Amino acid sequence: MNAVRSSLFMAYAIVWSVLTIPIVMFAALVLRGIWGYRAGRLWRLGTQFGVENILGIRPKVIGLENMPKEPCVILSKHQSAWETMTLQDYVPKGAYCVFVLKKELLRIPLLGWGLGAMKMISIDRAAGKDALDQVVTQGRERLKQGYYIIIFPEGTRVAPGQKKRYKAGGAYLATRVGCKVVPVAHDAGELWPRQAFLKKPGTVTVSIGPAFDATGMTEGEVNQRVEEWIESEMHRISPHRYSNVQHDAS
Repeated sequence: MNAVRSSLFMAYAIVWSVLTIPIVMFAALVLRGIWGYRAGRLWRLGTQFGVENILGIRPKVIGLENMPKEPCVILSKHQSAWETMTLQDYVPKGAYCVFVLKKELLRIPLLGWGLGAMKMISIDRAAGKDALDQVVTQGRERLKQGYYIIIFPEGTRVAPGQKKRYKAGGAYLATRVGCKVVPVAHDAGELWPRQAFLKKPGTVTVSIGPAFDATGMTEGEVNQRVEEWIESEMHRISPHRYSNVQHDAS
């Protein structure tokens, strides 16, 4: 049954993307301004409809009251493609999100083109300090424009029960612009595994942690606080994954 659900969803997602990504690109490149994000929301909500009604994956949210009313930096666990869509539902009504992502993603047909048209914060991860400065320059502008910024500090999708080194990008941005930071933990990888065709129906637990102001903190202090909260919360919502797991500290 999971194979049938996954196949139907893949077909649905391809058709929906073919129909809507051109609209996203037109809105972003021709109409400009907020229209690209509005069209992007149309694509996202249509895709999420398929996730919930074809795959049978639905969220349970804890701590929604912790999300600030003003734009901030959201630092989240990254296990699958699921959270790249659904986390955007948890900012205040009428607000929009942008992501910090590696520039290679912009070359993916349809999805990458849409991301590029919507002016996500894209960086060259090989650029070192220059990449961090790109995040700050673009991030400060997006925050002033009222956008929430979602960053996955581990830099890549990580299997449930594992973790990678938390990178400095999100913490660097938050300390340089002086904004609030919100940690987020979730277990989406249990149902939507990394690079797996087969998805399973069920409930994804999303836990939004207490926001804190990064003003006056170092990026190391911000990262430590975020990592400690997220990893502790992961142990709470996925205890079965942490009985003899070797963490990847690379």
